[in-house]
Amino acid sequence: MAGAIAYVSRDTDGVAWRKVLEAGLGPIDYRTLAGGLGNTDEIEIALAWKPKPGLLASFRNMRMIVSLGMGVDHLLADDRLPEGVPITRIMDDGLVGQMSEYAIYWALRHHRDIDRYEASQRARTWKPEEFVDTIHRRIGVMGLGTIGQDTARKFAMLGFPTAGWSRTAKEIAGIETFHGADGFREFLARTDILVDVLPLTRDTKGLLDGKAFSALPRGAYFINMARGGHVVDVDLLAALDSEHLGGAALDVFNTEPLPPDHPYWTHPRVHVTPHVAGATNPRTASPGVIENIKRLRAGQPLINTVDPKTGY
Repeated sequence: MAGAIAYVSRDTDGVAWRKVLEAGLGPIDYRTLAGGLGNTDEIEIALAWKPKPGLLASFRNMRMIVSLGMGVDHLLADDRLPEGVPITRIMDDGLVGQMSEYAIYWALRHHRDIDRYEASQRARTWKPEEFVDTIHRRIGVMGLGTIGQDTARKFAMLGFPTAGWSRTAKEIAGIETFHGADGFREFLARTDILVDVLPLTRDTKGLLDGKAFSALPRGAYFINMARGGHVVDVDLLAALDSEHLGGAALDVFNTEPLPPDHPYWTHPRVHVTPHVAGATNPRTASPGVIENIKRLRAGQPLINTVDPKTGY
């Protein structure tokens, strides 16, 4: 008999996930934090989003952990994560589309000087701004996984000179690519709008510091829809205050929710959104999860597995 599937998230009640899993698998033993997990020795699969540290280790017969986000740093931060249990992540076309929409919106808002036009409207001033040709506004995407590649391709389709940076070398048609520590500064130097979609790992934590921001051209714009842990906040604020950076759109932060007294809330060149650039949609994310559950129970290799050493 198949084991139980546990929905381990405090953000929602898990009803939507139950519906899509039952549609693809038939009747299942489905348990949630809200409804009670019962005998945890019966749990075979955990659908997890930011579980309490140590909770997953208490599921003694668990055979697979599914991250309910495309990032898995929320799981790998648990130093009591059970060894030998494969971790998989969702591949959600709906979420990917949302993320690229977020980046394109804020990039175009900056590119077309909408903040200045809003200020002119409030002042009832008719003031056309100097136009910058799209071919002179260079986009740089940090992270060339599924989300990064989709975002870069869409910017390129809009006519922006687009480049990407990743840990290892990648080739993407129509996108200039850089990689590794040697290519990082060169990548930043050619980037007018920087979009961060990197995973959070030991190597990327604090990567965007004063040196990185100073490598960007003066007036550059920063969009962070990846993880707040990439950013050294005091250095970003200093770059904004000195006007080396023209502005920033921030969706993720070192501390979430963002504390009410944080300078980002009131900074004149910062836009804050509450970690909403991309939300997991059970309808579009479930096919891969269902496939993995079938594979697990049939003894077949899993897809979308995570390497804990690299963090993705």
